[in-house]
Amino acid sequence: MANQDDLKDDSPFRVHSRREIVSLLNNMMERNQLLNLLIKGGSESIITSILDVDEADDSVVIDAAPSASLNANILQSNRIGFEAMYNNIRITFNVDQARQCLFQERPAFKITIPESLVRLQRREYFRIATPVAKPLHVTFRVQKEDGTFTPIITQLNNISAGGVGITDEKKQLDISSGRIYEDCSLELADNTVVTVKLQIRDCKEAKLTSGKTVNRLGCEFVDLPRAVLAAIQRFITKLEREQNAKASGMI
Repeated sequence: MANQDDLKDDSPFRVHSRREIVSLLNNMMERNQLLNLLIKGGSESIITSILDVDEADDSVVIDAAPSASLNANILQSNRIGFEAMYNNIRITFNVDQARQCLFQERPAFKITIPESLVRLQRREYFRIATPVAKPLHVTFRVQKEDGTFTPIITQLNNISAGGVGITDEKKQLDISSGRIYEDCSLELADNTVVTVKLQIRDCKEAKLTSGKTVNRLGCEFVDLPRAVLAAIQRFITKLEREQNAKASGMI
């Protein structure tokens, strides 16, 4: 899925209050909170920190990268993402550009104070990849022009309590942002299938090693019943335990 900061503007996790945003940035600065700075869609990142917050100037000063080439890439970027864990809460925000500056006689960058940011508890954002060896699927029930329904089967790539990442190999789904699909069948472990409503949030075209292009979509759960959410959370916990056991050599 896209960066969590791309959650819709009316997301309950998005903060628009300038006072709150400035206060949070100041607190992160005072505690020397480290941030991930992401460019090129997240393919390049550096660790940085907030050096100064100037509300009157509408600016935040952040530490520069140790590499001249990375600094050059940052200056050329039209969209820069930031991620941090603060008090066990994940903070993300985006800005359009960074400007080079000096802060206390050392290289730094100046960005505008973000208009909004996303603040997520761990349970709300934790996303886990699903097994590749035994692929799981999400089946969409799509209505045709004659009123009948046809199933479109996609592969489940990852899952969280908030949504799923899927691959549509045949590019059959309408990928319009905001498009809602009712009665989708989501496969979980142990032959468990739950019915969910999914909303398309983002789509990226990806090229496989074979040269074939596919659509990778991020979908958000809509009006998720508590019983279904509980089943998904149990599934995520099971996957996490299995992956931790595999990493430690227990399985």
